[in-house]
Formats: sequence, C-alpha cells, structure tokens
Amino acid sequence: MTAPVSGPVRRRITVRGTVQGVGFRPFVHRLAADLELAGFVSNTANGVLIEVEGPMGEVGRFFDRLTEQPPPLAAVTGVGFEDVPATGVTGPFTIRPTEQSAGRTQLPPDTATCADCLRELADPADRRHRHPFITCTHCGPRFTIATGMPYDRAATTMAGFPMCPSCAREYGAPDDRRFHAQPVACPDCGPRLRLIPADGTDVRPARDADALATARALLAAGRIVAVKGVGGYHLACDATDPRAVATLRARKERGGKAFAVMCADLGTAERVAALSDAERAALTSARRPIVLLRRRTPTDGLRLADQVCPGSPHVGVMLPYTPVHTLLFGLPGDPPGPRALVMTSGNRSGEPIVTDDAEALTRLASLADAWLAHDRPIASPCDDSLLRVRPDGTEQVLRRSRGYVPRPLRLPLPVRPTLAVGGDLKNAPCLGEGDLAWFGPHIGDMGDLATLEAAERAELHLGRLTGVTPRLVAADRHPRYHSTGWARTRSTRLGLRSPTLVQHHHAHIASAMAEHGLDGTTPVIGVAFDGTGYGDDGTVWGGEVLLADYTGYRRFAHLAPAPLPGGDAGVANPCRLALARLWAAGLPWERDLPSVAACSESERTVLRQQLERQVACVPTSGMGRLFDAVSSLVGVCHRAGYEAQAALELEAAATEAWHADTRAYRFGFRTLPPLHEVPSVRPLGALDRAGRWEIAPPLRAVLADLRRGTPTPVLAARFHRGVARAVTEICRRARGTTGLTTVALTGGVFANALLEEECAALLATDRFTVLRHREVPPNDGGLALGQLMVAGTATNHETE
Repeated sequence: MTAPVSGPVRRRITVRGTVQGVGFRPFVHRLAADLELAGFVSNTANGVLIEVEGPMGEVGRFFDRLTEQPPPLAAVTGVGFEDVPATGVTGPFTIRPTEQSAGRTQLPPDTATCADCLRELADPADRRHRHPFITCTHCGPRFTIATGMPYDRAATTMAGFPMCPSCAREYGAPDDRRFHAQPVACPDCGPRLRLIPADGTDVRPARDADALATARALLAAGRIVAVKGVGGYHLACDATDPRAVATLRARKERGGKAFAVMCADLGTAERVAALSDAERAALTSARRPIVLLRRRTPTDGLRLADQVCPGSPHVGVMLPYTPVHTLLFGLPGDPPGPRALVMTSGNRSGEPIVTDDAEALTRLASLADAWLAHDRPIASPCDDSLLRVRPDGTEQVLRRSRGYVPRPLRLPLPVRPTLAVGGDLKNAPCLGEGDLAWFGPHIGDMGDLATLEAAERAELHLGRLTGVTPRLVAADRHPRYHSTGWARTRSTRLGLRSPTLVQHHHAHIASAMAEHGLDGTTPVIGVAFDGTGYGDDGTVWGGEVLLADYTGYRRFAHLAPAPLPGGDAGVANPCRLALARLWAAGLPWERDLPSVAACSESERTVLRQQLERQVACVPTSGMGRLFDAVSSLVGVCHRAGYEAQAALELEAAATEAWHADTRAYRFGFRTLPPLHEVPSVRPLGALDRAGRWEIAPPLRAVLADLRRGTPTPVLAARFHRGVARAVTEICRRARGTTGLTTVALTGGVFANALLEEECAALLATDRFTVLRHREVPPNDGGLALGQLMVAGTATNHETE
C-alpha cells in the first residue's frame, strides 16, 4: 500500500491555446494566491507555463479551477502536466517575464469594449473618462495591433506610446484589470484623435472630445466622414438621411448593394429590426459582427433611408465595438446626433480597405467630407465579419474576419505546413500546420494589383503570428484565377515546387467536412452549388453533387449545362442568361416574357447568333447562374449591379409567399448509372457517366404560371422549393447506389437562407446527416480550408 503524501508537492502545467493577451497570467496569479500556493507563471512561445507547489489537495484544486474557470477571452485547447520534485519554496507566487523561445502560441482576435471599460468611459470621475482608446485585458484590439509574437507591447503598434507612471503601475500590478494589457493607455500617454476636413488641413484639437463632437455634427448635417477603426477606415453617414446615403452610394460606386448599419445601442437595433434571442446574443457578443436581420416596416420602427438596402427585406446591423464608435454616437448630455449610421468599408467597391492615414487622405479624397483619424497604426487590415442566425439559433458566418481572426480551427487530420490561397472572390487565405489552421482576414475580390498585394501582406502577417513557414502552396485549378497566379509567384519565392491545384467544388466539400471534424475515412455526398468553378472538362461547373473525401471525388450528378453568353459580362445581364436557358431547353422567346421584353431587339439578335454559332458561349452548370436566369424570367431582376443581386432579389421575393404556397416545380432527371463501390479517388472516366438534372420541366412550369398570372413571389417560392426537393431526390439516389448517408451543403448558393433551410429540413426528415457551415463561410471565403485539407493531407499531389 502506497503511503499518503504528507509534504508539499510541485506540479508543472502547460496550457495551450489562446492564452496570451487575455489576462491569463493574472488569473493564474490570483488563483494561486487564493490557495496560498508557491511557484510561478510565465508566457512562452508555446503557451503558458505554470509551476505550483503546496499541499496536494490545494494543488489539485488549483488544477481543477484552472481548467474550469478560465478568463472570458481565453480559449484553452490543451492542458498538460507532470509532477516534479518539490523545492521547498514558500515564497509568494510570482509572474515571470515572457520566455523567448521557438514555438507557437495563439493570439486572440480583436474584441469589443467590455462593460467595465464602458462604465469608466462614461464616468466623469474616472481618469479615462471619454478616452477613445480605453481598453483592458478583457477587451480591445489584439490581432490588428500585433506585429509579431510573443504578444508583448514591443511587438505591437503601441510600442511608440510610452506608458505614463499611472498606466505603468496598472500594467505591472497582477491584481489590476490592466495587468499586461498591451494596448493600455490613457489621455496622458495614449493615441490621439484628429479631425481633418476635406481641404486636407490637419486639425489636432486640444481634446479628443472636440474631434468627436465635430464629426458627430458633420454626420448630423448629412456629411460623409471617414472613421478610422481598429482594422481600417469606415465611411459613415446618417442611415436615416436619404440624400446622405444616396451620395455615399454614388461616390463609392456601390450600385444597389446593401450597406451595413451601426446602431448606437441594442434599443436602436430593436427599432430597426425584429430580434430573436439568438440574434441579440450575436449582436452583443464580444465579436460584434454584422448580423443580417429582418427589417421592421418604417411605421413600426426607425425609418432607414430606402437606399440603405434597396430591394431587400433584410438589413445588416452591428453595434459599436470600439470606444471611438461609442463616443461618436455620444454619451448622455452630448449634443444629439444620428442613432444609426451607415458603416461601410473605407474603399471604392472592389478595392481593399484603407488602413494607412496618408493613403486614406488620397484614396478616400473623393468619397469623404472629413476624416476622423488617430495615430495608432494598424498592423493588419481586418474588415467586419458578417453572419446570419438560423431559426434553430445556430449561426452561419458569411464573412469571417474581425472577431474571428486569427482564432485557429482544429483540423480532423494533421497537415504539413501549407498555404492555401483560396479563390478570386471573397478571398481569405489560410495557413495550416499539424492539427491547426488559421484563416487570414477577409481580403475581397482579387481583381487588381492592390488586392493581390493586400493578400500577400495578410499571408506574411499571419505567418509571423503563427510561426508557420509553408512547405506547400495550394490553389484553385482555374487557369486564369488571379489567386492561382499569386500562388505560383509565392511558391517560386519560397523555393517550392508548383502549387498543388484543387478542384473548386471538391475544396468546398472538403471545407465543410473539415469544419465538422470528419476524418475522411467515409466519403460524403457533397452538394456544391455556386456560380462559377472550373470543371474537369474545361467548362464552368456549379450545380454539382460529388461523392467526395479528402483524397478525391466522383461527379455523381450535375445541373444540365447551358451556354453562358459573354462569360463574366453575361453574368451582369440575367435577362441574357434567362434567354440562354430557354434556348438550351428548346423553349421559345415569346415577346411577352419579362426576360425577352428586357432585351432590345438588337440585343436578342446578337444573342441568338452567339448561341447558334456557339461564339463566346462557355457551357455552365452553375446553380447560381440558374437562380439569376429564373430571377429575370419571373420579372425580378434583369440587370445586376453587383454579385448575386438577381439571386438575392429572387430569394427576397420568395420570402413573401413562403408560407402561403407550398407547391414546388419538378426537375427532370437523366437516369443515373449504378455505382458498385464508394469512391476514394477521382476516376477520370467518371465525367461522362454522371447523371443530370434537366431544367426544361421547371422552366415550362414557370412559363405556364406566368401565363396564368401567378404572382411573382409565388413563382420564386415554387422554384426554391423545387430545387430543395430535387436535391433530396438526388441524395436519395446517391444513397441507394453507395450507402452514403451524410450530405454536405456547401458553396455560395447556400448563403440563401430559404434554400438552405428547406434542403436541410427535407434531408433530415429523410434520415440523412446534414453538414451545414457555421463558422467557416459556405461561399469562397471558406474555400482555402478545403484546399488546405486536400493538398496538405495528400501523399501524391497534382501540380501544374
């Protein structure tokens, strides 16, 4: 029998995860002091190292509380420990300086101002009253100020702001809320605001409050102000002022794309949109994303200008997440200003967000009437994140950036050090090594040199913070993608072989599998719907059902292809897509059809010649293009001013009749071939054997309903339900021939809430396990994760 331990014991504990910059060391110090334990805690490049010594019972209680009650911003991914010889030390528990060593830890994302800091901000007796950069260990910027790791003040953009004696005392006191809060500052030693008018005169008021008051007055007068936040500049105007919103839309060349709105508080948000409990929780979370909400009618709440989100029943709403935002709306007693502001990224449409002050004065010169700037540099641009909340309370992230980056994703399989560059739309690169992957911030569409340079800067910055040195680069298979060209250049600079190319829709499905922790031992039925993806046969894919794992895929079924006249130029003209679909289905262009009427006679003549001669007509099976075509066919949208406009407006129309009509258009199916085995690799000969969804039956039904005078919302709803039922039928056939029962819904089309909800409900009723994206976007913003899994786990790589 082992004798009980009577003397002190010592335990060495290592904590991994997001444990630096979140108040973890003072938390450990308080815990050890409370239990009267000796020892120390220190940051290392691998996380946090702790040694505690004392009675066995107290050491055990320390370990339990350490793992059960971490600080609010910490994300512990692993705790290891070993018992080591006791030293007999009885002195107080200490916090040691950061150890400089090789390894990797995790940096937390930027988080919204906490309740304690907001109270101090509004307290006239507090020394940080109205301080626009108030922060503590529980809130504030992290990712956007970090220039390297380990995360200490010298490796942040706060290095140029020496602390005053008062801040230094707080920074060094383990029992203070600002202990080792790297952005800590006060009005005596911190960054300063300045208001710069349109004439370019640099005005530095005696007080930050003067700059804020002037900016608020400008906004109330209908002006546009460029506001520097934590991750870049916003362009702001009064969201209730039609003239101001229209001016901003014209200057930014925004087209009809919706603007996001920042509301002063939750009460104002309640006046703009009806909120569920889950939506309130998302809005007020430390991440402070933009949340897509159902708009109230103007008579029910705060009247937003029509130009904020034209043609949409939804509005993207966020709450203030920096003290500058809070002060811009005003504290009690301040002169009144707008309670809802358009807050859109500070750039022209298609360009990267502006972060540099001098660049802001030039690039935003024709957009803003004034600049509310500050002198704290931004180490990395980081746009606002965007999500919607499903009826069951789960979230679907549509843009993963501020509040999420650089929080890692745990992978179901280890990957070699890999850079995945993503695609050309909604670009977000991803670095991975071992069982962790890190997305960079949202970059946007890779259409010009500026965005390519922004993507490279983002990848290099992410590499500095994560310590990942790529040994492999993965990219999309499309030969003309800008991102694939960037991957080739990056591979050369790194001295690596040519990039590993991953088929677009395979990457979408692999992304969904990885997010749900599937190890790939069993393939899934992947339903990958989007507008454009380069297919194995050189055509444009996008209405795909693939049987896939990480090693390969087989094309089980796809939407029947139709010509895409004019390529990308054709996408901007849904009426032409509708006529091309009718032509492919053998249906006439009758003059009373909305799509036909939307095209001039000369336009129709040229289009018919293109189709008959197959000039500049690449075949496409894209589901996104079918939604565009039907949108025009039923009279919703004939010309698109921004990506997915026609499909979004079709969804909005369908919402109006969703509960009033439950009928669905039926698709046809070409007989699918039998499959005798579940695939683990992609057989090249499978292309000609894939089944097809035939489009002529639903198009004929739409035309018949049009002639009956069926309301447009009913047509839109029946089409959505028809697609969902067709998905279910295809998945049943796949299950019947392969035995597979897990379905992944992925691709940008599944940002459509009606379609995703209906597909998920029908499949679940049919006893399928359904994978839906949550934190990883279903659109091309999540593409890099799938590329990472396919390329980084493979033993044999396909290169150029």
